[in-house]
Amino acid sequence: MLTEDGKHLYVSWDEYHMLIERLALKIHASGWEFDQILCLARGGLRPGDVISRVFDKPLAIMSTSSYRAEEGTIQGRLDMAKYITMPKGELAGRVLLVDDLSDSGITLRAVVDRLRGMAAITELRSAVIWTKGVSSYTPDYHVELLPTSPWIHQPFEEYDHLRPDGLAKKFVI
Repeated sequence: MLTEDGKHLYVSWDEYHMLIERLALKIHASGWEFDQILCLARGGLRPGDVISRVFDKPLAIMSTSSYRAEEGTIQGRLDMAKYITMPKGELAGRVLLVDDLSDSGITLRAVVDRLRGMAAITELRSAVIWTKGVSSYTPDYHVELLPTSPWIHQPFEEYDHLRPDGLAKKFVI
């Protein structure tokens, strides 16, 4: 649900899963066939996992991080993992890059530039749930374009501040 001022978007678990499914359908409707999926951890893990299962394609993972300051609300220096984790082989052929959103576009642009430098990748496309209006990078597939570029409150963020002792309190009778 987008707040009246357009500055915050609150997403429930049900909405989140529905959006991932809509993203999978958009990719399918395009007719483009891919060989592998590379998701960006952490935000792209859940969408990447679902899309990997729906299309029955191998899932590779690359860790990236740029949001650290002010409880993850201020973008800092982009860190990209040197290696990509895969069950076997190398990232090659037609690759679908999956993340949760294109916020500023900096992370996706940097990863795309790095992947385009890999000779084994013959074609690369990107997919996200949300593309913000301020993004400098436009993915090949997205479900929602957010012109006001709101802060997205995703359902899993409750775990950002939940520690084991707080979690245990949920199960005390």
